Amino acid sequence: MKERKKRLRKQIAQEKRRYTPVELATKSAALLERLERHPRFVEARTVLMYHSLPDEVNTHAFVEKWYLEKRVLLPVVRGDDLELRVYEGRNRMTVGDFRIEEPVGEAFTAFDEVDLVIVPGVSFDASGNRLGRGKGYYDRLLPRLHAYKIGICYAFQVCPGLPVEPFDLPMDEVWTEEGRL
Repeated sequence: MKERKKRLRKQIAQEKRRYTPVELATKSAALLERLERHPRFVEARTVLMYHSLPDEVNTHAFVEKWYLEKRVLLPVVRGDDLELRVYEGRNRMTVGDFRIEEPVGEAFTAFDEVDLVIVPGVSFDASGNRLGRGKGYYDRLLPRLHAYKIGICYAFQVCPGLPVEPFDLPMDEVWTEEGRL
């Protein structure tokens, strides 16, 4: 199973290189424009997002757009786990592990107040299964949250029948720039 996951990660990375940064930005904007009209997003008061890496659906402008209207949480890598923090603007960010920009401030631990989780992934399938980067950060975080989970990725990242392990928690929905799977 590990070899299959490794091959899939490599295959998706190769596919991403076929697109220019402008093409990926356009796809990201289309996806997030759909997402902000989703009833779960509209109703949510506290949303756990992520601050994207260059090879992920770009969430930077989306986070900036919404953090004054909703409580936007971003994950921070702490050892083997993700700690949540409130995003309070670009001037309250620092570069953390893996060169990921992270919010500064206190850890957010009121997990029951999280209404919606927007989850990145290397790949998703139509059943909501997710293939991550292989470090297990979201595998350890998601069971602690009781929020609705929407996985987001580009359409070319969708693969049928991803390998699933007992600890994998499926998304409630998966969205691409083309819409819901």
